[in-house]
Amino acid sequence: MVKGVDRTELADFLRHCRARVTPADVGLSHGARRRTPGLRREEVAQLASMSTDHYTRLEQARGSHPSRQMLAAVARALRLTGDERDHLFHLAGEEPPRDRSATEHVRPGLLLILDRLIDTPAQVVNDRGDVLAQNSMDRALHGDMSARPEAERNLIWRYFTDPSARELFPPGDRDLAARTAVADLRATSARRPDDARLAELVRRLRARSEEFSALWNAHDVAVRRADVKRFQHPVVGLLELDCEVMLSPEHDQRLVVYTARPGSESRERLELLRVIGLQDLIRG
Repeated sequence: MVKGVDRTELADFLRHCRARVTPADVGLSHGARRRTPGLRREEVAQLASMSTDHYTRLEQARGSHPSRQMLAAVARALRLTGDERDHLFHLAGEEPPRDRSATEHVRPGLLLILDRLIDTPAQVVNDRGDVLAQNSMDRALHGDMSARPEAERNLIWRYFTDPSARELFPPGDRDLAARTAVADLRATSARRPDDARLAELVRRLRARSEEFSALWNAHDVAVRRADVKRFQHPVVGLLELDCEVMLSPEHDQRLVVYTARPGSESRERLELLRVIGLQDLIRG
């Protein structure tokens, strides 16, 4: 049952949190002279993938009841701690997420690192494969996952159900990518047999993809670690990137960083991808 929204307290809390976050904290340039400390409202809205008008209404103690998805996005944009995220949910009349086994709240420390990576693709995912945050380079490489429905922001779901996701890999690499993804999900499933969302993801994948179902039945297990990956980008061409995986202390979230070796052709193509990504951001 949805409780009432404490609009005044919610607005005050959002303004306070916005004022303490600097553009540098979230990987933005300082830009023109600022009349007030912290981020602008439109910058928070951009980081949360929502309209400026919608976010402004929240800070002005008016507007519609914010959805749980929106609250989670605002919490990430404002770099809230877990306790602050829970407080935000309470002020909005919602119960905070209680599934601590694979939280969707990205820790501020991981976001801080992500924001500093301006010339290489990086993303934060949980161990179910849900994409929780991307930098601009990763959006240029993989597409903007925040623009998709929440149920489709999972890397494994996309790989087995969306042909465009599979086309990002060279044909000779696709079978290995499929096996690796399923083996990693198998390992996660064994660690958390009571995770209802994970069980539902597996059920949906088995119903949708015969290939996934066959690989799942093979019972291969392997946790995703550092590797070399190749991507066939539709604009810049083939990219051969070193993939580094850094785990959170609880190992339920991963910062995945893709780098190209200095002086390589992939390094040049990655720089071209950065330019393309910046152009898209300006046009957006």
